[in-house]
Amino acid sequence: MKLLWYKLDPASLKLRLTVGIALFSTLGLCGLASWTSMRMQQILVSTHKDNIKYIAERFPHDVKIYSDMVSLEEGVQKAVDNLSNDNIIMWAKSDRNVVTARSQILQNTKIAQVLLPLKNVPPIPQVKDLEGRYWLLCATPLQVKGVNLGKFYIAQDITEDQKMLLRLLRSLTLATIIVTAIMITAIAFYINRSLRPLKRISQLTSDISAERLGEAHFNLENPPSEVKELAETFEKMLLRLSQSWEHQRQLLSNVSHELRTPLTIICGYLESTLRRGPNLTEIQREALTTAASEADRTVQLLQDLLDLARADSGAMHFQLEKIDVHELITEVVAMTKQYSNHQIIFESNKSNLEIAVDKNRCKQVLLNLIDNAIKYSASEYPITIKSYLQDSLVIIEICDRGVGIPLQQQARIFERFHRLDEARNRAGGTGLGLSIVKTLVEGMGGKISVQSQLEKGSTFTLKFPGV
Repeated sequence: MKLLWYKLDPASLKLRLTVGIALFSTLGLCGLASWTSMRMQQILVSTHKDNIKYIAERFPHDVKIYSDMVSLEEGVQKAVDNLSNDNIIMWAKSDRNVVTARSQILQNTKIAQVLLPLKNVPPIPQVKDLEGRYWLLCATPLQVKGVNLGKFYIAQDITEDQKMLLRLLRSLTLATIIVTAIMITAIAFYINRSLRPLKRISQLTSDISAERLGEAHFNLENPPSEVKELAETFEKMLLRLSQSWEHQRQLLSNVSHELRTPLTIICGYLESTLRRGPNLTEIQREALTTAASEADRTVQLLQDLLDLARADSGAMHFQLEKIDVHELITEVVAMTKQYSNHQIIFESNKSNLEIAVDKNRCKQVLLNLIDNAIKYSASEYPITIKSYLQDSLVIIEICDRGVGIPLQQQARIFERFHRLDEARNRAGGTGLGLSIVKTLVEGMGGKISVQSQLEKGSTFTLKFPGV
């Protein structure tokens, strides 16, 4: 099963839940395994300890019985022979540390060399590792019929049981690791699946544009009640935003339309008055010229706002037709020379480039970009327009050698009402021109981008599919 994982983001809810639950589960599982192993060892050792204690308590009684028939020394040996077996080994030592009795197995020199020299053996049975084997040892004073016979030693070989316990512990450890890995995988998968509705909401939200606020719906499959409530709240909020956006857009369109007509009339009256040159004083002519210029600028601003409102509402339509790029740019350059003496150079290595665009809208785009280049360039530097074909795309570049655009602002120049700082913005624009250009270019199926360096100029690039 493939593990559905995610980036190791410390702030990720999935990571926090997975680590937290896995940590507590692992600690609990490891604690249970440790307790089980300790309990198994206690049970195993305690069984042998009980047996050793029973022998230690019985041994003096057996010696007493045998001593009624033989001497004490012989009685000790007979009791040792009676209670000893292959695993339980016994021997007795006098106070002078002389072995007075021993199990037959201690005739084996190797075992005898390990056990007989032992000193300070505790009275309570304890496990000791002696040369690779595990022994349960204890030593008790031996008194029979009031006679001190020294100490009585008992040793039980529990090596095989201890090895079996270690094998069980290794198996338990391996099983714990495997179960922990499976558990963490299952937890990660379950959490990822449980949080999938939230990820789905995030994806749907990222795809919502201002024009589609009212169409947003979160279709989730079996979401938890909390996530379902969150999705419903999001839908209500987006609906309110859609209504507010629509009201704002309608207000902008209505106000722009209503103001444009009277301002156009005012411009007409001012220009008509200016034509009566002989009847005006110099101060009157200057005042009327300023008023006409500002009125014309305001009308243009309102026209820009109307264009944007139409684009937002989907009411801007394009009459696409096949246009020869060379002829279009030549015509635009001729129109530019009617109001500017700035030198404009047109370079093209191919004369039969054709694109499908709205001719008037495309003229508006080129005029706007050329006008911007003129405004931000010194008169001694020419404006260069280039057209060429690249990978089935017709490329049009408008290049100037003006003040340039700061790198941090290049990504924002196509935003509405965004303007450069006043020190560079000598033209005093409204901040709508490039936004309209971008709207028109994309509406005709093209793309626009900019590259610029301070004090070296800017290059605006238009890309349209060739036909």
